[in-house]
Formats: sequence, C-alpha cells, structure tokens
Amino acid sequence: MRSEPKDRHRFLIGSTNPGKIREYREILGGLDLELVAPTDLNPVPPEPDEDALTFAENASTKARGYAAASRLQTIADDSGLEVYALRGAPGVRSRRFFGDDASAEERNAKLLALLDGAMDRSARFVCVTALASPNGHVELFEGEVHGEIAESPRGEAGFGYDPVFVIAGDGRTMAELPSGEKHRVSHRGRAGAKLRARLAAGA
Repeated sequence: MRSEPKDRHRFLIGSTNPGKIREYREILGGLDLELVAPTDLNPVPPEPDEDALTFAENASTKARGYAAASRLQTIADDSGLEVYALRGAPGVRSRRFFGDDASAEERNAKLLALLDGAMDRSARFVCVTALASPNGHVELFEGEVHGEIAESPRGEAGFGYDPVFVIAGDGRTMAELPSGEKHRVSHRGRAGAKLRARLAAGA
C-alpha cells in the first residue's frame, strides 16, 4: 500500500501579517490541516511582490510565489477597503496608500481626515483568497461586506481599518465584533468559508 506524501495536509499561509495568519487559522480551524506561517519554515521563503492592479492578481501572485518557494500548497489573499467618496481608494493599495511606514492608527486617522465633512461615507471591504499548488495551479475565492466609515475609531479587536468600518445593518465596527462573529460576516470570513468548503471536500 502506497503511503501518502508527508506534506499532503501541510499548508502555508502566505502572509507576514500576524492578523491575517491568526484569522485563517481560526476560519480553517477543525480541518485536518497543519497551517504554517512563512516564519515557521527554514529557510523562510521571500515575500512576493504585491504590485498588481487587482486583488485577484495580487492574491494569485503571492500564493504562487510562496507555493513555488516552499513546495507547499499555499493560501494567500489580497484584501482592502474601497471608499466610494474616494473613488474606490485606498483599494488595492490599502496597506500602502498613506505611506509604506504608516501604522494602522495613522492610516485610520488619515482616512478619517480625508472624509471630514463628507456626506457619503459608504464603503466596502473586499477579499480575494488564492489557493495555489507548487505546480502553479490557482483557485480563487471572493468575499465582500458593505458598510460605511465611522466618524471615529471604535473597538479593540481586529486590525487594519477594522475600527473605522461600520457594518451595514449592524451598527458596530468590525473591531467591535468577537472573532467568531466577525468571521461570519467579514470579507475574509466569507472568502474563507468558500475556501474551507473546498478544502473540506478534498484539497
């Protein structure tokens, strides 16, 4: 009887963002998988460039790059906040829109300053999650959630723009939700649910 490959259930979460790594471990918890971060590997694979024009392209590039370097099936995403009054900005450049070295608190403060006095504060969070094999094959899973930008940050949970994003029909910011509740409604949680179903059916 032929034994299964040792790494069959080992997946890389292709991200250097501790918040994303934690959330994918929560979203995919209970599956027969070992989820590792780039820093768990030796050598640590290089972080792929993230300079494409769409979430899907960035997610695919990251997942393919990490999978090729690690020889592991890889989960990677690109996600961001689109504010309609800013014509979709910060969008695909959400992390870098206010400067490569800006902290999350600085990004949120600068975003609120841009919207000072704005009548339309509607926005959406978008996430595209990619599942890549070392051979280059990629599958994509998308999720989004609509809402609006708060007048000021609220909540201690989450990361990134979560404290300033008020979920449509809820009234709380993403950072005010317990993690389990957040994963049911968030953009990453919705993309991750589709990925989870795919993995549960057999990766």
